[in-house]
Amino acid sequence: MYRIAVIGGTGPQGRGLAYRMALAGHTVTIGSRDAGRAAEKAEEIAAKVGNGAVISGTDNASAAADADVVILAVPWDGHAELVTSLAPSLSGKTVISCVNPLAFDEHGPYGLTLEESAAEEAQRLAPEAAVVGSFHHVAALTLWKTDGPISHEDVLVCGDDQDAKDLVMDLAPAVTGKRGIDAGALRLARQLEPLTAVLININKKYKTRSGVAVTGVGGKA
Repeated sequence: MYRIAVIGGTGPQGRGLAYRMALAGHTVTIGSRDAGRAAEKAEEIAAKVGNGAVISGTDNASAAADADVVILAVPWDGHAELVTSLAPSLSGKTVISCVNPLAFDEHGPYGLTLEESAAEEAQRLAPEAAVVGSFHHVAALTLWKTDGPISHEDVLVCGDDQDAKDLVMDLAPAVTGKRGIDAGALRLARQLEPLTAVLININKKYKTRSGVAVTGVGGKA
């Protein structure tokens, strides 16, 4: 069991991941710019998890400082400033980035054309952390509303530190009931992050909550 900080845990994706991690028995801290709002969200998640949930809420810096694993579930706007401010607290820790740099226009969402992914930016700004890109593609409402494991989906994991990737792949069963899939080096986050825009468009077209499943690797990860 780990002490997991969810930075941006008051948002839909952060709330869903915090719920799943707490449900699996991990100690979870919700981080927010507003400590009071984080505490309120922690109470909401604890009530949904039920007896035995260890969930608290505080400001982002305090949440990151006390954690073993830090999940970045924040908007792209302001990402660099936030990671820079947290860099000392992220040193020596596994940092999971599920940040998706997207924009929206009259045609819907699309991935931004960037020199580096959000995960790569986080690694550059917090060089003493082991940054892993993962949990981009599980819909926030699916995380929050689905009972039991989301077994029809897979959690894809990319990173340059194998120990950190193994840790995140071992956390994936909290969401899907099965180990995560090693998707390669951290640079592959450049492909994984904007794929979320494709899923959002599919969701709108078919009025569903789509996800990603990988065939042909069962039992091999």
